[in-house]
Amino acid sequence: MLKNWFTKENLAVTLLLVVLMVGVQVLYSAEIISPFVMLNLIIIAINIILAVSLNLVVGFTGQFSIGHAGFMALGAYASAIMSLNFNAPFIVSLLVGAIVAGIGGIIIGIPTLRLRGDYLAIATLGLAEIIRGVITNIDYLGGAYGLMGIPQKTNWLWAFGCMLVTVLVIKNFVQSSHGRACVSVRENEIASEAMGINTTKYKVIAFTMGSFFAGIGGALLAHYITFIEPNAFNFLKSFDILVMVVLGGQGSLTGSVVAAIVLTLISTFLQSLAELRLIIYAIILILVMLFRPQGLLGTHELSFKLLQRKRGVSHGSHSADA
Repeated sequence: MLKNWFTKENLAVTLLLVVLMVGVQVLYSAEIISPFVMLNLIIIAINIILAVSLNLVVGFTGQFSIGHAGFMALGAYASAIMSLNFNAPFIVSLLVGAIVAGIGGIIIGIPTLRLRGDYLAIATLGLAEIIRGVITNIDYLGGAYGLMGIPQKTNWLWAFGCMLVTVLVIKNFVQSSHGRACVSVRENEIASEAMGINTTKYKVIAFTMGSFFAGIGGALLAHYITFIEPNAFNFLKSFDILVMVVLGGQGSLTGSVVAAIVLTLISTFLQSLAELRLIIYAIILILVMLFRPQGLLGTHELSFKLLQRKRGVSHGSHSADA
């Protein structure tokens, strides 16, 4: 699966991103980048993790899940408990949060992924709300008041590093034979079963991977804002993540990245108008469904080759006009 990554273009992009990660950290250490800008960069990185992981489920496998915030909550609370009550190193807390969310994905995915379409959406939404309700009623987890005093371990290097790993792992997965099986399930589940593909198996694999990385996103957020409460992971959070996937393109990882950046910046500019933010999100979703149902990039990935192809088409059209 890793061989798909070792191309000149992918290695060049990875190197460029690593340079960007280090460069931003240097600028922040030199106080050229303000804490407010850094806060938004970290939130963008976390949102990219959430959007890309949900895209694996919704975009590449075709399973309409709107309960992603529930797995984010599992990762956030599990990692917070490890840090607060067991004084675990951050990497251990992060992994425990991801594993707990992944296990939750398996437990929830096996029965629900036999459903399709609207039934699956309702089931995942309901189960995510059940997770939130259970957390609310457990005093050990802080109940409705949440958990406070979580160590602030998340920084730019951790957030960007986890984002990079998430994108690389999911990118290599979707380009592997397993990923192609997931895409075949999305395109035609009945035909996939007729060809001998265990559709339930691949749906559960994708769902578990998506849940695992949602747990990482939740753990990073918990260790950055240092306070979490059940209401932070309600259905509106799942809706926010889903809008990123739909806007960027279901089946496009780079589309999810672009959409996460754009929508996070919009949310930042509208911080004082929380209700207006939800209205704008709804308007964006409606406009996308009407005029660009495939999203900004559809199933395409933004790459040097794609840009060169677009440039070539543009030059060709100018030559024809001349």
